[in-house]
Amino acid sequence: MNEQNDFDARLRQARQKQGLEKADAAAAEGSQALPGSALRIGMRAGVEVVSALIAGSGLGWLLDRWLGTFPWLFMLFFVVGGAAGVLNVYRLFNPRNGAPR
Repeated sequence: MNEQNDFDARLRQARQKQGLEKADAAAAEGSQALPGSALRIGMRAGVEVVSALIAGSGLGWLLDRWLGTFPWLFMLFFVVGGAAGVLNVYRLFNPRNGAPR
């Protein structure tokens, strides 16, 4: 059993040296927490969709007030904003080949 503990300790040390495993932070957090990068990507995806919807709705509302066509442009730009948000999330998860990461 002692050999197994030695092996685990050497493996952990080698992984830390290569940057594959965080020193003590990952062990302290436990396996239930999301990795920082996954949380960051999820937050960015949510912000992309919400901001596109707000921008599209705002632009449609302003154009409707200016042209007196309420609610048609508001609804149109709401849909366009939603499509833009979904397209941004799609681009986030499927970058073009050759694009810098």
